[in-house]
Amino acid sequence: MYSQSLSTNGSFMQEQDLLKSILADLRRTAREYTTATTESSCPMTRRMFTDLTNDTLRLQGELFKVMQQNNMYSAGSKALRQDVDKQIQSAQQTQQKCQQFIQEKNMQSSHYSQTPNVPQHQSNYGNPYYM
Repeated sequence: MYSQSLSTNGSFMQEQDLLKSILADLRRTAREYTTATTESSCPMTRRMFTDLTNDTLRLQGELFKVMQQNNMYSAGSKALRQDVDKQIQSAQQTQQKCQQFIQEKNMQSSHYSQTPNVPQHQSNYGNPYYM
C-alpha cells in the first residue's frame, strides 16, 4: 500500500515540497505555542511554552536558511528601514500605553482591595468525582 503512494523517483514527496511542508508546520506550531504562552496563567507552564516557542522559531530559521542556500525557497522583497522603524515605534507606543493602563488599574484596585471573608476555593483536581 505504501509503495503505491510513492512518486516515480521512489520517494514519498519531492524534497523541496517536503521541506516546505515542514517549514509551514513549524510556523503554525510557533503560532500555537505563542497563543498557549499568552493564555497561560501558571508561570511554569508559561515558561515551558516560551521555551518551546523559541526552540521552534530557531528550528524554523535554520530550516529556512538551508532551503534558501539550496535555492528551494526565496524570501520576499526586503522591507524599507523606515517602514520597519515605523512599525517598531508603533509597537513601542502600544506597549507603553498598555503598561500605563495596567499601572492605573493596579493603583485603582489597591484602594478597594480587602481580605476575603471566605476560604479560598479548593481545586477539584485529583477528586475522583470530577473528571
